[in-house]
Amino acid sequence: MKIAVMGGDGFIGWPTSLHLSDAGHDIHILDNLSRRWIDTELGVQSLTPMDSIQERTRIWHGETGRRIHFNLIDLAKDYELLKKWLAENRPDAIVHFAEQRAAPYSMKSDRHKNYTVNNNVNATHNLLNALVELQLDAHLIHLGTMGVYGYSTVGAAIPEGYLPVGIETQSGETVSQEILYPSNPGSIYHVTKCLDQLLFHFYAKNDGLRITDLHQGIVWGTHTEQTRRHPQLVNRFDYDGDYGTVLNRFLIQAAIGYPLTVHGTGGQTRAFIHIQDSVRCIELALNNPPARGARVEIFNQMTETHRVRDLAEMIAKMSGAEIAWLPNPRKEAAENELIVKNEKFRNLGLDPITLQAGLLSEIVDVAKKFAYRVDRSRVPAVSAWTKDIAATINHDPEGRRLKSVS
Repeated sequence: MKIAVMGGDGFIGWPTSLHLSDAGHDIHILDNLSRRWIDTELGVQSLTPMDSIQERTRIWHGETGRRIHFNLIDLAKDYELLKKWLAENRPDAIVHFAEQRAAPYSMKSDRHKNYTVNNNVNATHNLLNALVELQLDAHLIHLGTMGVYGYSTVGAAIPEGYLPVGIETQSGETVSQEILYPSNPGSIYHVTKCLDQLLFHFYAKNDGLRITDLHQGIVWGTHTEQTRRHPQLVNRFDYDGDYGTVLNRFLIQAAIGYPLTVHGTGGQTRAFIHIQDSVRCIELALNNPPARGARVEIFNQMTETHRVRDLAEMIAKMSGAEIAWLPNPRKEAAENELIVKNEKFRNLGLDPITLQAGLLSEIVDVAKKFAYRVDRSRVPAVSAWTKDIAATINHDPEGRRLKSVS
């Protein structure tokens, strides 16, 4: 297939592009490189040193003989340019990662909230609008989040996208209907993913677009089979308080002798998936598109759930690291249960990678190798959900400022 990977320079987009290229597909990356500009804004860099997208694709061609094409296009702003590219190239499938992906970044300030909404919602709608205008029957796969469901305890397993409900009619009878599982976003970033859901629902119903929405858990891990082939193919690896995911952050903190930062009680239960499984799931979704006119196909793209404090205790036991219990910058339930149905990918043949000491050690090894690139001042999570919460945030979990005075 000819596949357009929107946001193919990013944390999941890059390994996905390599994985699909390796499988024989013709890959075209469309990206505005905004994630690299955000590094500059935040004054932090990927733990792993990343080359330019042009150099990355050159190395891939040298290693495999396969070309990955790059196009500098901002989906949220360059509608006519996007439409022109789609008209000229008419891809068979589109994988949509082109959204600002961090909940903490989306809550940093009013400017960051505006940017996240404008970027994410406009990018999604511009893409859908162009597909309809061009009558382009490409299968659209979107990387969403488990966070659209929220993290409250309901005592039942979260279904894959749709919830059967009974509605009482005026005559007193009960009729059955399936609805989108009620949204319960926990940040502006999650709000944009909920809005994406509604846009997908409308365009599938109104225009017959073929859409798959992947509600993904928190990604952990460093390498995929393809990124291991050459040092310059390495994926980006975020450790900072805005973009670093919780398990990867714990492992980096352990590697550099930084306290494991647990916010609140650590009773938050989250869904997780290894990065290798993430790219496998995207390939499985590509190979199993919905029929034209069908409703949006929704998968829960996760493989296991863990409580944050249990992860911290596991890493502390493995590494000897201390745990720092800090105020929670987020406005969320202190404790929650999370039961998730994920039979669809398992039925399609996914054999999931689960938390294993070997894979965790691999991340620690990567962290130790590039520890010289860590800015310890960027490790704490300090983006607060409200102004009241901001006043309680601990900006110095190591107490380095006190040590420097003494």
